[in-house]
Amino acid sequence: MFQIIPDRNQLVVAKLTDHFGEAIERHEVITDMLCITVNKEVINEALLFLRDDKEMQFNFLTTLCGMHYPEKEQLGLVFHLHSFVNNQRIRIKTSTDMSNPVFPTSTTIWPSANWMERETYDFYGILFEGHPNLVRILNVDDMTDFPLRKDFPLEDQTREDKDDSMFGR
Repeated sequence: MFQIIPDRNQLVVAKLTDHFGEAIERHEVITDMLCITVNKEVINEALLFLRDDKEMQFNFLTTLCGMHYPEKEQLGLVFHLHSFVNNQRIRIKTSTDMSNPVFPTSTTIWPSANWMERETYDFYGILFEGHPNLVRILNVDDMTDFPLRKDFPLEDQTREDKDDSMFGR
C-alpha cells in the first residue's frame, strides 16, 4: 500500500516546538520556504537539533547573514539550512537588541560558518562569541562603522547637493 508521508514543514515545526517549546517564537511559510524564528538563547541548540535529528538532517549551512531592524533597534541573524536527504530548505531567524549584538558562534556546528560570521561582523557589527578569528574580512581594519546597517549614511555627509531621501531614507 501507499505510505503517507507527513508534510515536511509540519514535521520540522512539530519537532522544534516539542523540543524547545516557547523558545520557538513563530513560524510561517514565506515564498514557499518555512521560516522559523527562534529565541537567541537557544539558537545553537536548535541548529544542532536540526542537523542531528535522524528524520530532518539539515546538514548543510547554505547561508548565514545579518539583518538590521532600525525601527525595533535590533540586529539579527538568518540561517538558510538544507537537508540533502529530504531535499528541503528552511530559514531560521533570531534577533537581539542593538545594545548587546552578541551571538554564540556556529563554527562549532558548521566550520563553513567561519567566513560568513566574519562577513556578518564586518558589515553589521554582530559579535560571535567563541569565533576563532573574528576580524574584518572585506572592509579596512580601522573602519569603525558597519556599512549594511540601515543607519549607515549613503552619501558623503560633507556634500550639500545630495539628500538621503532620494534613496528611500
